[in-house]
Amino acid sequence: MLAVASATVPVHAASCLRGVNIAGAEFGGPNAVYGQDYTYPSDETLDWALEKNMTAIRLPFRWERLQPELFGDFDPAELARLQVTVQAANSRGLTVILDLHNYAEYRGDRIGAGKVTADALADFWRRLTPYFLGNDKIVLGLMNEPADITAKVWFEAAQAGLNAIREAGSDQLVLVPGTIWTGASHWFDPQDGGSNADLFQHIEDPAGNFTFEVHQYLDEDYSGTNRTCPRADDAVEALKAMADWLKTHGFTGFVGEFGGTASADCLEGLDYMTSYLNENSDAWIGWTAWAAGDWWGNYPLSLQPVDGEDRPQMKVLAPYLSAAGSAQQCGPAPE
Repeated sequence: MLAVASATVPVHAASCLRGVNIAGAEFGGPNAVYGQDYTYPSDETLDWALEKNMTAIRLPFRWERLQPELFGDFDPAELARLQVTVQAANSRGLTVILDLHNYAEYRGDRIGAGKVTADALADFWRRLTPYFLGNDKIVLGLMNEPADITAKVWFEAAQAGLNAIREAGSDQLVLVPGTIWTGASHWFDPQDGGSNADLFQHIEDPAGNFTFEVHQYLDEDYSGTNRTCPRADDAVEALKAMADWLKTHGFTGFVGEFGGTASADCLEGLDYMTSYLNENSDAWIGWTAWAAGDWWGNYPLSLQPVDGEDRPQMKVLAPYLSAAGSAQQCGPAPE
């Protein structure tokens, strides 16, 4: 039985989580074929992450492929792939953020609509958590970018998922996103039933070990789908506003996705944002940039090296992953 603790997290400074998303396991639809439509990170990519002094990777994967039927058993082959990847990353000293990359939906149906209930999400986490109990290099990401769902509906699902993780015996760090793609720029946006800021100040955690995950891109609509980054200043201002909210309520945050192309304004914006996050490590416990991955090819935001040569974006990020930086502590200092 977990002791009841403060809802704020972390209760003391810990090693910063800094690295990249390594995409691929979330590629393709629910019925995609492994090795043809989607893949998990290669040893070479994990070696590269280690060589760059990363402390963490965010690992996206699909709900439907791991649990083909709601409230059903996990697919043994997919579970094995996930476990092998975690072990390979952990053996290199990398913390793995397990990212349920589903946008608050399952097979196209939103949580809160029909059979895709808060209980369904809780069931998933109640089943997955025991496979990683006791591993202090695991972070559990409740859901990637909840979208087209109100903060009120998502809050109930997030609380149910967090409760299920604790009921399964875990006191590991949990990342709690908001809705509207969990954008920092949308944290205070009015919604039916209340904004993310209104509702998520009331999240409760018996283990007292969660942080809020936000994403923040730099392009004109904050989507990460455009070639230039004219709103880098606005993006950082959104993070600053959220940092004030975090500190007011005794919370911390984590930037799970941010990125840009190799355009000059994107590179400048990436440098500005990453510098801000590292310099404000009391509020922000870390970040994972979007995105490396073996199958990206010519994707404009790719961080995957080509023939051993880093992309321009990675050259900007690398100094913030220095050996000295990787040893930095994040979160509020002990009282």
